[in-house]
Amino acid sequence: MNEPKLSTRPRLLEVLATPKMLAILVLGAASGFPNQITESALQAWLKDVGASNTRIGWMTYVSLPYLLKPLWAPFIDRYSLPFLGRRRGWMFAMQLALAVAIALFALQDPAHGLTSFTCCALAIVFFSATQDIAYDAYRTDVTLPSERGLAAAAVNLGYRAAAFAASAFALVAADFFGWRVALLILAAVMLAFCAATTLAPSTHNTYQPRSLGESVLEPLKELLATPSALTLISVVLLFKVGDAFANKLFTPFMMDVGFSKREIGAIVKALFTLSSIGGSVLGGVLMVRLGLLRSMLAFGVLQALSNLLYCLLALAGKSYPIMAGAVIIEHVAAAMGNIALVALIMAMCDIRYTAFQYALLSALALLPRYSLGYPAGWIADHGGWYTYYVASFVIALPGLALVWWKRRHIEVLDRARTPLAA
Repeated sequence: MNEPKLSTRPRLLEVLATPKMLAILVLGAASGFPNQITESALQAWLKDVGASNTRIGWMTYVSLPYLLKPLWAPFIDRYSLPFLGRRRGWMFAMQLALAVAIALFALQDPAHGLTSFTCCALAIVFFSATQDIAYDAYRTDVTLPSERGLAAAAVNLGYRAAAFAASAFALVAADFFGWRVALLILAAVMLAFCAATTLAPSTHNTYQPRSLGESVLEPLKELLATPSALTLISVVLLFKVGDAFANKLFTPFMMDVGFSKREIGAIVKALFTLSSIGGSVLGGVLMVRLGLLRSMLAFGVLQALSNLLYCLLALAGKSYPIMAGAVIIEHVAAAMGNIALVALIMAMCDIRYTAFQYALLSALALLPRYSLGYPAGWIADHGGWYTYYVASFVIALPGLALVWWKRRHIEVLDRARTPLAA
């Protein structure tokens, strides 16, 4: 890894006033919009047709392309499309592809066969993952070290607001008009994000690997160059594992507790998103003051403890006050933890290879989220929801221990990279 370059921290308003923050926010919304279509909406659709929690857990593996995206991320570093530059061209193309894939998904019927339903869901995830590769590289290219916390907050604001809008609209509209109408409208909205991509500022990162070999081998060598590299990568892998497990079957949990799809879409998801947005803002502001290490420790402890609040809801059954308290506190803490993790990943990336390195590190961060579907469904079916959320707390502890162990290396990383500003 490169030698540290010390940087001063600018005032909060100076960072927020930069045009690239608006671009990061809006393009973060484009990144988050398709995500819940193949998670919350897909799970509710399968629940509607009588699928078991175990079957739904198996179906969550359609999201595996989010984990496999490092396999084709080097192509995004190596090749450019003949319009809008190296990063924005790929984002634009994937947004078009997503609009088509979501429209095709709307025409499926999981009650009469899962093959074409699964294929469409896989296509949505593949195009979404490819858009994420280009967007994550774009954001890392234009963000300075002193801006990482607020850039992470901006992407979380956009991502979570759009994910909520898509999920909530799909659930409520499906209750009134059916899944086909709901998803066709979402396809049209996805198409509209193309305009934001064309208007976003271009990066000044013109470095392009000379071959696919260079775009794979050199980033790996650079990422693994220090003795602490493997442990820091383990931090990326484990920091959010408890939170990922807790939210893996969030929609089926709420439905089993007694909330309808309409209530989940209009009330639960609204609280989910508003608290996540609040947590993102709070986390970004606190990171400017606390720095990376103290943020990871404080936010990590909060997100682990907050998972236990769902045990109360599992015991009480349908209760609006308990649900509201659990959802708000847990998602504020989870969003703050996510801010810290995104900032860590950005700090670990080299400006020359942001597409591949960020894709690799973010895929590792997402590994618990997209690989725990079957165990999560099995525990929910056989141990009950109370046991499920106790397990989510226990598996969060190793990640916190690793952060404390590597605290000095994380402090150095926080000052180490100076990405290329737009």
